[in-house]
Amino acid sequence: MQLTIDLPDEIAQTATFNQNDWMREIAIALFQQERITLSRASKIAGIDLMEFQKLISDRGICVHYDIEEFEQDVQHLRDRGWL
Repeated sequence: MQLTIDLPDEIAQTATFNQNDWMREIAIALFQQERITLSRASKIAGIDLMEFQKLISDRGICVHYDIEEFEQDVQHLRDRGWL
């Protein structure tokens, strides 16, 4: 398997790029290449689902959203007591 990661210039030129930053970029790349779900990507990135959606939106990455992800989101809302 080959994974290609496109780092934005402002990130690639940062001297303080750490492990959390790498995990976030790996999650973005895997999600963008449709290898993992949105929910899984946010977990790998170590950030909240909504924050991950904002992050990929800011980068112009389309959210592919299917029934399985919808069901995961509903379960997530139930787990938090919102439904």
